[in-house]
Amino acid sequence: MRGLVEAVLPARMGTPFRWLVGSSWVGNLADGIAIAAGPLLVAGQTQDPFLVALGALLQRLPWLLFGLHAGVLADRVDRRRLVIAVDLARAGVLVVLGAALFTGDVGVAVVLTALFVLGVAEVFVDTTTGTLLPMVVPRPDLGIGNARLMAGALTMNEMTGPALGAALFVAGTAWPFVTQAVLLTLGALLLSRMRLPVRERPAERAHVRQDIVEGLRWTWGNAAVRTLTLAIVSFNVTYGAAWSVLVLYADQRLDLGPVGFGLLSTATAVGGIVGTSSYDWLERHAGLATLMRVGLVIETLTHLALALTTTAWVAVLIMVVFGAHAFVWGTTSRTVRMRAVPLGLQGRVGSLYAMGVFGGILLGQLVGGLVARAWGVTGPFWFGFAGSAVILALIWRQLAHVAHAGDGTEELVERV
Repeated sequence: MRGLVEAVLPARMGTPFRWLVGSSWVGNLADGIAIAAGPLLVAGQTQDPFLVALGALLQRLPWLLFGLHAGVLADRVDRRRLVIAVDLARAGVLVVLGAALFTGDVGVAVVLTALFVLGVAEVFVDTTTGTLLPMVVPRPDLGIGNARLMAGALTMNEMTGPALGAALFVAGTAWPFVTQAVLLTLGALLLSRMRLPVRERPAERAHVRQDIVEGLRWTWGNAAVRTLTLAIVSFNVTYGAAWSVLVLYADQRLDLGPVGFGLLSTATAVGGIVGTSSYDWLERHAGLATLMRVGLVIETLTHLALALTTTAWVAVLIMVVFGAHAFVWGTTSRTVRMRAVPLGLQGRVGSLYAMGVFGGILLGQLVGGLVARAWGVTGPFWFGFAGSAVILALIWRQLAHVAHAGDGTEELVERV
């Protein structure tokens, strides 16, 4: 058992890192429960398609409304205490919602309001949590640290959590939210054991708008981070376009029926497990620039392969490979950004990055729907292939500089 713990959470990375990973995994399980339980609760309150869609939108919208402000707050205050306070506040909202569901005194307006409030809180938690790893882990170990956090997001948030949330909802509509409240409280308790180095903060606090502008200017002024951010936005547009019609593609192109979309999603998750479990080996045997280039080539060819194939098992294999790439790329890009960005700007630059991710996907989904309406269900995949190929050609030479943007800067972390 001790050997397994050492392999997953190396002692050299410190005790604070272990507390962070534990808290992150528990929190991801809580958020994964909400992925299934939230839409099920809305659908149980109303059959109006607009209100059901609105429930999903209200969980994503806070990123666009409050993402930059969350970054400012993360750079201004004690980050650990902020995450603990917001998680406990989320737990309180969930307890109230659960109690209302137990008594039956709840309507769709209350549910939608609760989902929006929880979505706002999640923005602040996720943004701030993303700044903690560089505070406790040395730069050379950031890749491994991110891989462990990504592994938790994959297994807890995307695989275990939704299934558990659906099962709990069947047992009783209140149980998923009560369970989520317990998990968030546990996550806050684990994080409270984490000790961070003392961080200097400005004696005079600028206006929030000035802090936001500072983050934007730094991101735009740093060539490597600017290129990385623009690449993320662009590739998420092409990704969002193709994946917006994946459920139709599975049914109409692959003739897989209702189970097709779930099968392709499962294949992606299987690939993700392979990718995250092999990240340590990949990082030792390949440079970050190579990982980034190979990954983006895989993503580009994924669109092409899915546009061409009509064979279900081929599409499943493609999705396994894509899933491995997606999580390796996510780990690598986060690591590159964390190494390049000064500690005092991690919140603002990270929130801008996250907004680019969500904004790119939303724009891509809109484009994908229009393209599919005009040119059929494979149209978005051809769009994804062409767009990704052009973007990759434009940034190919710059990826070497992007991958090593922070290597020459002064060490920013202090071991605890």
